Formats: sequence, C-alpha cells, structure tokens
Amino acid sequence: MILDVLDNADRYLTLNKGFRNGFAFLMRSDLHTLAPGRHEISTDRVYALVEDAPGRKKQDAELEAHEKYIDIQLVVSGLDTMGWKRKQTCTQISKAYHPGKDIEFYKDAPDLWLPVSAGMFAIFFPEDAHMPMISDGHLRKCVIKIAVDQ
Repeated sequence: MILDVLDNADRYLTLNKGFRNGFAFLMRSDLHTLAPGRHEISTDRVYALVEDAPGRKKQDAELEAHEKYIDIQLVVSGLDTMGWKRKQTCTQISKAYHPGKDIEFYKDAPDLWLPVSAGMFAIFFPEDAHMPMISDGHLRKCVIKIAVDQ
C-alpha cells in the first residue's frame, strides 16, 4: 500500500508498465466534471472508474481485495477515510473471490485507517485488503485499475 499526493506520481511510474497511462489520466483537468462510470485507457489492461457518491459508514462496509488488478484511488473531492489490512491476515471471508469481477470481501476489521483528502491517492496491490468510500460527506474519486501482469 502506498499513500501520497498526486504531485509525487512520477516516483511510482516504474512499478508497473500501466502506471504511466494511469497517472496521465489522473492528471486530466476534467476529473471534477467527467461522467461517473468506466473510462477506457488501455483496453481492459488499464481503465478508470469515476465515482461520485455519498460516503459509507464503517459499519456498512467490508474490506475488499483483488487478484488481477492494482488500484490507484485518487480522491478528487471530499475526505475518504480508507481502511487497510494485509490480505494474508484476513480470516473472515464474507463473499468468496469472483474471478469475473476480480473481487473478494472480508468481514475483518481494518488494522489501519488512512484519511485521504483531495489530491491524495492510495495504491492498493493484491496483498492489500482495503475499505474505501468511508466518509460522512460526498466523495468524488477516480480509481485506476491496472492489470498486475503488465
């Protein structure tokens, strides 16, 4: 897991071939007005999901983890208090891994809470279970999904 500000994105470009295209998308000036939903960047290997929704309460959310994709979650507006736990230590599976959706859910409590404000991003790798969209307010986010095997 990595937490940083968008101004430092260049430091992470060598972690995966898809990071360059993903961070280029996050640098767009229209993220505040871009339509919610999926936006293709490099076919299904790198794509963006724009979310514009009210935040959830901690008790109404579960940890999630992915196997095929890395998440770069940029907060465009609002404050997202994201939960984190090492996937390896999660023991309470609530929904088994779904290969088509690349997601598994856990009832475990996060070990760490990260306050992520506008202009900040968190990178979650397959070993990172995470609980996003935790907020008392409205959130606008852009999540870049990058195939692990780039």
